[in-house]
Amino acid sequence: MLKSMSALAATLAISAACLTLLPGGKRAEAQSAGMFVNAVDLDIVPAEREKYLAAIKENGAAAAKEPGCRRFDILNLGSDPNHFFLYEVYDSEAAFKAHRETDHFKKYMAITGKMVAKRESRQMSVIAANAK
Repeated sequence: MLKSMSALAATLAISAACLTLLPGGKRAEAQSAGMFVNAVDLDIVPAEREKYLAAIKENGAAAAKEPGCRRFDILNLGSDPNHFFLYEVYDSEAAFKAHRETDHFKKYMAITGKMVAKRESRQMSVIAANAK
């Protein structure tokens, strides 16, 4: 029984080391610490779809050039041409807040206010980012 407990303790120690260390000795938290996500579901008034697309593409392209913005993806639900999902990744919540103060974001909000039938926004922190 003591041998089993020793083996279990060794396995747990090795597992913990594998989970927290990346190549080069960097801790996993250092890779994604502070990254901030704004995930937004939008239903667009059908008659406004094309105008909305032009406005969100302009805003997204400008946002992606901001310091602190890592990505700004605009996705469309395959089963609903009027449902969009925005996936925005920033270095920090402060970078996200700075985005919301830009002229291009304010323009986007002013133009699209009546085009959006429903908006649900969720802010999240990144636990791990797994990408190639």
